Amino acid sequence: MKQQPDPAIETRRRKLQFRAARRGFRELDLYMEQFTAAHLGGFDERQLDQFEAVLDIPDQHVFDWIMGRGEPAENLRSEVLDLVLSFRYSPPT
Repeated sequence: MKQQPDPAIETRRRKLQFRAARRGFRELDLYMEQFTAAHLGGFDERQLDQFEAVLDIPDQHVFDWIMGRGEPAENLRSEVLDLVLSFRYSPPT
């Protein structure tokens, strides 16, 4: 029998997905929208915490790192940030 997802975690995922796709920086919004569609559903609570910390980083910093212009400080690194930075955006066709 398949276990039902925890409603509180599902609500948190939806809120993080909304927040990730509406940052106010269109290029990053598109990138994060695709990233969350690919990965957010499989994140556990620890990874959701890490993703929330990524969303707290200023947009321009995250965008610069994605574009290869610099590296995040070691104290900001996490499994999820590394996953965000290694994700490859595919433009819609």
